[in-house]
Parts: sequence; C-alpha cells; structure tokens
Amino acid sequence: MPKDAAVEEFAGLVRALKARDGRSYEALGRRLSVSASTLHRYCSGATVPEEFAVADRLALLCGAHEEERRALEAAWTEADRARRRATSPAPTPVPAVSAAPEPNPQPSAPEPDPGPAPAPSAPDPTAPEASHARPRRGAPAPLIAAAVALVVLALAAALLGHPTRTASAPAPTPASTVPGRTVAPLPFTWSIGSQLWEGGCGHTYLVDRAPRAVAPPPVAADSGGWAGTHGAVHGGEALVRITVQGRSPSDAVVLHALHVRVVDRAAPLPWNAYRMDNGCGGAVTPRHFAVDLDRPRPLARPVDGLDASGAEVRKIPAVSFPYKVTSSDPEELLVSARTAGCDCRWYLELEWSAGGRTGTVRITDGGKPFRTSGTRGRPAYVHDSAEGRWITD
Repeated sequence: MPKDAAVEEFAGLVRALKARDGRSYEALGRRLSVSASTLHRYCSGATVPEEFAVADRLALLCGAHEEERRALEAAWTEADRARRRATSPAPTPVPAVSAAPEPNPQPSAPEPDPGPAPAPSAPDPTAPEASHARPRRGAPAPLIAAAVALVVLALAAALLGHPTRTASAPAPTPASTVPGRTVAPLPFTWSIGSQLWEGGCGHTYLVDRAPRAVAPPPVAADSGGWAGTHGAVHGGEALVRITVQGRSPSDAVVLHALHVRVVDRAAPLPWNAYRMDNGCGGAVTPRHFAVDLDRPRPLARPVDGLDASGAEVRKIPAVSFPYKVTSSDPEELLVSARTAGCDCRWYLELEWSAGGRTGTVRITDGGKPFRTSGTRGRPAYVHDSAEGRWITD
C-alpha cells in the first residue's frame, strides 16, 4: 500500500535530521527515550509519533533552527491527520427504527368526511376528545393572561425597588476572570503520553467485548486510536509520560514534586484482558516513578529505570525531585501506576517555581482522570498472528 504523501514528507524531514546528526538509531533513541526500532519506523514512514514533542526533541538534538522546527511541526500535523484517517473505523450503519405503536389506543369514531369548514367559534360540543388531537395554532387565552400577569408583576417589582433576576441577566463575573486582570502564562510547556507500553511492546487492556469483536493489536504508535475505538481501559498498569520544557533558554523552571490524587475507587472491571505483546524493541525509562494505586494515599516514588536500547541492559539510577528545565534542556517523567484491587480514576499535580512565582499544574488525560483497573481473575487473551485470531493465554 503506498504511503500517504504527508507521512512521507514528515519521514523525509526526520531522516534529514537524523543524517545531519550522524548518530546511530540506538544512540539517538536513547536521548529521545524511544527504542531504536521505533525511531527507525519514524524515519521510514511506517509510523508517526502520537505527539510532536518527540520530533521536536529530535530537532533540538540535531541543532535545527526555529524555522526548521516550525516546518517540522506543520509536516507532523498533516502526517498525524493522515494517520488518524487511516486508523479510524468505518462508520457503522444505523438500522432504521420503525415508530412504536401507540400504547393502549383509545377507540375513536371514524372521522367524517369534511364538509364546509365550520366557523372556528362554534365547535361541536358533542365531539369526543381524542388524546392525539392536532394542536391548535395560537396560544390559549389563559396562557396569554398568565404571560401578561407576569409582565405586570415584573414591572411592579421594578417600580417598588425590588430587583428581579431574569434568564437573560448576566451572572456575576468570577474573580478569576474580572476584566483588567490577566493571568500570566506558565513559564514552561508540558505534554503527556497516556497510551504507552512497557518497553514499547507489552501492555494489557481491558475491553468489554468478546474476542471475535476485537481487532488485532496495533503497533505501539497507534495504540491510542485502538484503545479509543474499543473503549479500552488500562489493565493492571498505566504508563504516563510527562514531557516538561521551559520557555526560556536561560531562566530555569524548578519542578519540586509530583502528587497523585485518586478521585474514585470501584471494584475492578469484569471485562476480558487482551495482551499487546507485539515484538519488543529497546526502551529507555528515565525519571521513573512508581505509584501503588491500592494504597490509601498513593505516592509517586522515584525508582531505578532501565536502558534496554543497547546490547546490554543498563540501570538508570533513581533521581528525586527537584529538577530544572529550560527550553534547551527538557525533562521527561514516566509514571507507572499499578493496581490489583480497584477500578481507579486518578490524576497528577506537578509543583513548580520560577522567577519568584510558584504554582501547581493538574495533569489529566485530556481533561479527564486517568483510569486503571485490576485484571486479577479476568479471562486473558493473546493474539495469534499465524491464525489471525485471539486465543486464551
């Protein structure tokens, strides 16, 4: 199948950046926190990053100037749009629904042949009232009288000095949006990736569908579209990558702490578990934080990460807060939130300070809490690529 022109254009820009830098896929992937095989797929046009932040970090590492970065972002936007079109499911035709018969219809006399139209002021008093009679035009006299009475009452209240509230009256302006008061923008930008797989190859989703109604596992780069189409929920573990980058090359932003807030706990979902084991590449997990959602007050605890992008697996020692970020020195935080005994909805809060300012940023999944559910005791399936179907694990 020929590649989309937008995807090929983006891949060509990525290849040019990689060629300019001269480093191997493995070495560049280690700096970008992606596997060598994933970076190769970006260069070949086989996949498109779900977030521009990955391509932007590559541009910064390879010394691209601002105009090149803008051109790269424009190309990624078009390529991402093409990727979404290619992975979006075909619309399901909606069957026509016939109108349900009226329950317990009352018997009525057959409508007589209309003769000359009777005068509107002389209705037949002997005609039986039907529950499905057509509405008459014009408002009934009692409603008109009521409306006039309301208007008179409103005018009287205004003349007597008693304020009235109407539907069109503007609500009081909140203090945060008082005209003349502006909120300074954050001194940094941040983005998230919430559909990550362990090592780029292993993950479990809970899906409320039978195996025959579940599509084959996607590549990791297309996991967001697959999960959205199937209404999937992270099973057992959710990986969330937070990329933080300062706006200034010299004025650093200090990141002080990362807090976990669980907003809802319920029993684990009684759905089938589908494992996405689809061939592992290398992986880098810097600034790795483990969260146990089953604890009453979960904490983001720094743990050692692993660099598996080379010939040997290398340990990345845990580093605690604080961190500093600038426009040329971004930071990635990888949160691994696990649960065995709940269907948990949660979000993160990142504390920061810069130039005498302090604040807290709430990190969510597109405005909604992240969601992770335990998989203990659930039927588990893996995909048999040879037979093209899901089989019991």
